Amino acid sequence: MSDRTLEHQPKVTVSNLTKQFGDVTALSDISLTLGDNEFVSVVGASGCGKSTLLSVIAGLEEPTSGETALDGFTTYGPGRDRGVVFQNATLLPWLSSIDNILFALRDDASLTKRTRLDRAREVLDQVGLTGFENSYPAQLSGGMQQRVALARSLSYGPEVLLMDEPFGALDALTRRTMQELLTQVWEQNRMTVMLITHDIEEAVFLSDRVVVMTPRPGKVQAEITIDLPRPRDAEMLGDAVFHSHYSEILDLIHRG
Repeated sequence: MSDRTLEHQPKVTVSNLTKQFGDVTALSDISLTLGDNEFVSVVGASGCGKSTLLSVIAGLEEPTSGETALDGFTTYGPGRDRGVVFQNATLLPWLSSIDNILFALRDDASLTKRTRLDRAREVLDQVGLTGFENSYPAQLSGGMQQRVALARSLSYGPEVLLMDEPFGALDALTRRTMQELLTQVWEQNRMTVMLITHDIEEAVFLSDRVVVMTPRPGKVQAEITIDLPRPRDAEMLGDAVFHSHYSEILDLIHRG
């Protein structure tokens, strides 16, 4: 078992958050805390506002009311303290793997050209892409493109990693490989992760805690602590505790 505990100091705080798009209320009075170095997954029925919640925390959307804070300080807009990975890798197709990462580091005046290059190589190695530095997105599989996207987000050292269905478009085998890779990267980088997913098995496998949302307007319906030891592997999928968590979350989503 890792030295992580399920007790975490607050890192991200969401307070009385509501988000409206015209007459549609996507999120209603959500309050939520993500702990320091905690892995939290958010699940719920399609359209419940999961991605909207992530976008507000990332600073890509402004809340209608309420606020988000990092280490107790209200956040306004995007920042390098929060990395974001989407379902589509969103790589620049005319840049190689390493140049996509260097592009993300271009505005950091504290880094020399050599330091940027070393950092880019380091994160590519961390996600298992040493040897593919000069490959372009079109030359990479979907899973490899997501590795580059993950490496790009890791390159500037965010304190929080926000992931919106990052493996949703991958085949089952590649998805499992990426889940295991994400766990390894998380252990190495010691950061807070929030994962948006529709896959309950993925949520239980990866998380310290799973947040279940109600149908729209999205509210926090329940928070389930995943009391499974780490590190985790595929054998754990047959564990009785694993199935108990899975069934509880599935039932909550069905009940809404």
